[in-house]
Amino acid sequence: MGGLQKKKYERGSATNYITRNKARKKLHLSLADFRRLCILKGIYPHEPKHKKKVNKGSTAPRTFYLLKDIRFLLHEPIVNKFREYKVFVRKLRKAYGKAEWTAVQRLKEAKPRYKLDHIVKERYPTFIDALRDIDDGLSMCFLFSTFARTGKCHVQTIQLCRRLSVEWMNYVIASRSLRKVFLSIKGIYYQAEVLGQPITWLVPYQFAHNHPTDVDYRVMATFTEFYTTLLGFVNFRLYQSLNLVYPPKLDSKAEAELRAEHEEEYAMDSESYLEKLSALSASLARVVSSGEDEEVELDQFPAEGEDVEQLEARQKEQKELEAQKRLFEGLKVFLNREVPREPLAFVIRCFGGQVSWDKSLCIGGTFDVTDETITHQIVDRPILDKQYINRYYVQPQWVFDCVNARLRLPVEDFFAGVTLPPHLSPFVQEKDGDYVPPEKLNMLALQRGERTERAESEEEEEEEE
Repeated sequence: MGGLQKKKYERGSATNYITRNKARKKLHLSLADFRRLCILKGIYPHEPKHKKKVNKGSTAPRTFYLLKDIRFLLHEPIVNKFREYKVFVRKLRKAYGKAEWTAVQRLKEAKPRYKLDHIVKERYPTFIDALRDIDDGLSMCFLFSTFARTGKCHVQTIQLCRRLSVEWMNYVIASRSLRKVFLSIKGIYYQAEVLGQPITWLVPYQFAHNHPTDVDYRVMATFTEFYTTLLGFVNFRLYQSLNLVYPPKLDSKAEAELRAEHEEEYAMDSESYLEKLSALSASLARVVSSGEDEEVELDQFPAEGEDVEQLEARQKEQKELEAQKRLFEGLKVFLNREVPREPLAFVIRCFGGQVSWDKSLCIGGTFDVTDETITHQIVDRPILDKQYINRYYVQPQWVFDCVNARLRLPVEDFFAGVTLPPHLSPFVQEKDGDYVPPEKLNMLALQRGERTERAESEEEEEEEE
């Protein structure tokens, strides 16, 4: 019987994929620009199920993309901006070569620029979608904000990441949404609950580090370019939800308290204001100043399909959460010079405590070490020259362990010079039959209000004496 002859590789999975080189030629882009475009648009390579069939019988290693994704990129306006930028670079090089300085100035003023706002709205249709995907963006911004101002990364990018990360920390303090902290080898892991979404990010330690040679900073910078735009949108929306001014401004009363004696000599106005914000020791200004509202207790009704026991369990968990938010309320904490200032100030302020440090260390200190109302002093040296009898001298781990335990732990285990207990991860949940460390058992006993084995043994020793 007659009919059309079927040809190989012209239907099925072979037509659903396209190689990277073909995609690049279809878009008329260089490899670097194609990679950059794919990162910004969130398009990644795919591994076909039948690779040999898609590769038209060849077994050569190739990178494949979905054809519909590449067709989607054909209508992206940023592609035209990439082409305009190539023309701009060619004209600028020619003007430099001919020493036409007026043309160089004119070209620099007309440099093609693009925005990523439409891509953020396209990739995240709702605000909750953006919050669910903000973890990596936060970690990348905090990483770039710690970079030294070398040639590896643009200074403007480092400054922007620093500003956005400070804004995020100030929001977490104002909303008291921090839940967990863990000190690891990589850095400090934080977890906050924002609008019902758990958000975990990693902050590197403030150490001087050499840039590794096997890392492609151009790829990281492209991710950061997108993440800074996304984080700017998220911060703006979150500040609005708390009735806070954005960009953040210090409360007028707090700003007057933070005014240093030699502030003009310390830094320029713009830099000193950012330093005050990054000190994390003062409250932020609100759009409409809210008076002291009376707390009204709302009636609690069971949700659909929820019985009385589940309602009581939910109410109990809510009360524990409210108590955790006020964990350090009423405490005045002074930080010694040798302890990490920013993470400790951030955690203490997130739970309602007041914090300060030596004014020569950093701008933003609110009270001196001689203040008689200080309740705790965070130290990391075994011997101090002068000690006050009306305050506790504890090591930094006490602050982080209190947060994870959701209560103020006994200070005796964290005194200066004492061997510290193990720092347990709050992200590990033991199941039935798993090994539970004795320190975790003691912490659970304290949460239930029971007496620990150590306290009972000490009482027995006293009775024997």
